[in-house]
Amino acid sequence: MTTLLSTVEAPPRYIPNDPRPTLLGLTREGLAEAMGRAGVPEKQRRMRAGQVWHWLYQRGVTSFAEMTNIAKDLRQRLEETFIIGRPEIVTEQTSNDGTKKWLLRLAPDERGARHEVEMVYIPEEDRGTLCISSQVGCTLTCTFCHTGTQKLVRNLTAGEIVAQVMTARDRVKDWPQDIEANPTPPLSGRYITNVVLMGMGEPLYNFDNVKDAMEIVSDGEGISLSKRRITLSTSGVVPEIQRAGDEIGTMLAISLHGTTDEIRDKLVPLNKKYPIKELLTACRNYPGASNARRITFEYVMLKGVNDTPADAKRLVQLLKGIPAKVNLIPFNPWPGTQYECSEWDTIEVFAEILNRAGYASPVRTPRGRDIMAACGQLKSESQKLRAKERIALDATQ
Repeated sequence: MTTLLSTVEAPPRYIPNDPRPTLLGLTREGLAEAMGRAGVPEKQRRMRAGQVWHWLYQRGVTSFAEMTNIAKDLRQRLEETFIIGRPEIVTEQTSNDGTKKWLLRLAPDERGARHEVEMVYIPEEDRGTLCISSQVGCTLTCTFCHTGTQKLVRNLTAGEIVAQVMTARDRVKDWPQDIEANPTPPLSGRYITNVVLMGMGEPLYNFDNVKDAMEIVSDGEGISLSKRRITLSTSGVVPEIQRAGDEIGTMLAISLHGTTDEIRDKLVPLNKKYPIKELLTACRNYPGASNARRITFEYVMLKGVNDTPADAKRLVQLLKGIPAKVNLIPFNPWPGTQYECSEWDTIEVFAEILNRAGYASPVRTPRGRDIMAACGQLKSESQKLRAKERIALDATQ
């Protein structure tokens, strides 16, 4: 089911060409500095920033008027100086299995263009996983991935990444006050218990914005998701993996999908730059990796491509010495793809080889296929501006 949301149902939308910057995505230090632009005396900035932080990320307010422990005159100055709106929800689709997908339209960029990204919420009995995007389009061109057919338009800002989590919490009523008022709260205590950076884009090619966004999402006095419940998925940007462990500190997932460089070069062209041996060395050195903090290796099952028992045995050898688990992903088809999903019997044989070797290898149940919300199916309608369009836009600035 697809729903077009009205402005009444949706949170406040961005005002076209609004010159005010958003407060969303600023770190605590950045928020304190921003208070100065609203006329807050230097000695009060940290305290005021703490109050605003609480209202933004713990209560999820969408207007300064709701910040009732802040003086009216300061609320007015904040309103005149900043915005805290959400992205516009263009469509909300609900799958037969309960999975939700949102198409979000972002605020105008410096050229006035409003791009779109998708995010997905997967509810389960004891958890709720939110899959968010880090770029409009994707830097990479993985041949089995629908997102990879959409060229990179731009990186998302830290605020746009955080705003996805906040928008999802709005829609599923996951703010603390919503949970308290709910006569049948979720078993897990929250509707959104996990966040995965597995949507559109390569997170490690947008490192600084992803870092700031995850600092906000994991802050214990705000959105408050443990870093052990946040997973960053990369196709293998080797130079940034060590840094991600040191500076971001979330769980790590690797989009592997092949056990030889020949196969992986075709599926994940980034492999030509950072081949399997270099990638796995980076994984062995990932800070904090242990049996309690295993690295997840994602492996899409493609019929006749990477699904033989020989592939499974090679995978076992490749993972030696790495605290790891393997997510086997039945291929989710999309229009125009050249691939097919492996037969179920083939997947079971593959999983059994991994299990016997001591690696947990759950087969991920496809969710949201009927609304193109499954793994590898996300793609927005935003397209990269052509040179002539950029020149025309520049001429109007």
